Amino acid sequence: MTQTPDILCIGSVLWDVIGRTASHMRAGSDVPGRISRIPGGVAMNIAMTLKRFGLQPALLSVVGRDAQGNALIDEAQSLGLICDHLYRSDDLPTDIYMAIEAANGLIAAIADAHSLEAAGDKILRPLADGRLGRADAPFAGSIALDGNLTEELLRTIATSPLFAAADLRVAPASPGKAERLLALIGHPSATLYVNLEEAGLLCQTAFDDSAAAARALIARGAHRVLVTDGGDAASEALGDDVITAAPPPVLVTRVTGAGDTFMAAHIASERQGLDRPASLARALQAAATYVSGDTPL
Repeated sequence: MTQTPDILCIGSVLWDVIGRTASHMRAGSDVPGRISRIPGGVAMNIAMTLKRFGLQPALLSVVGRDAQGNALIDEAQSLGLICDHLYRSDDLPTDIYMAIEAANGLIAAIADAHSLEAAGDKILRPLADGRLGRADAPFAGSIALDGNLTEELLRTIATSPLFAAADLRVAPASPGKAERLLALIGHPSATLYVNLEEAGLLCQTAFDDSAAAARALIARGAHRVLVTDGGDAASEALGDDVITAAPPPVLVTRVTGAGDTFMAAHIASERQGLDRPASLARALQAAATYVSGDTPL
């Protein structure tokens, strides 16, 4: 029997292959470390964190009908995620992301996420065919959306009646894809989650701190924004009201997925009734705990 989701997570669902080392690295370095393969992608990372915070997320994405796809779905289901609405493709392979992290941060990463872009609006069919909603009765819950979708599809979502009643929470997949979010910056219910670099790309300028970036995004037409800045203060802006909080200091042992953890923890905190300052503080704590190598709860 299909479960009823609390929230939809739309975007990349793939395998993360992450190499980590305690050594410092530069181009050409060859060092000992650990390599792991874990479920990943922005939508998947958000869904996994939401589940740990007690919510019941459903995934909308594309997964190939290959051995890697079958294994990925088995793993997602074992984590308690709803996979009934995934688009399974016969001719598109399961996407994969590869990264190398060292003591001096993320060294390099490659996202082989072409299947998500090729699938296009096929991943949104459950929102139109009655399984999760339809044009005259759109899904009215929360939707976490990631910037791995094509700019064309994001523009469609911005004006689609299928999303007219949703509480949209949006994050870029990476700074390189941040400008895709311009399609959604004027959406009346969208909350944007970006880091300081991504905020600068959206505003075509550089910012000294998250509060200035948040104000600029609101001036640009955003409904609501949250801007993080690594270990420095993060800010949330809703209209003219800007709140700021600093994350707790921790020893960083991993970085891939930290922004997704922050976003998911913030969504879960608000759904559980916390006010804006408490939600921001809890999200920063969850992200800090995550990058320190512990479970973000």
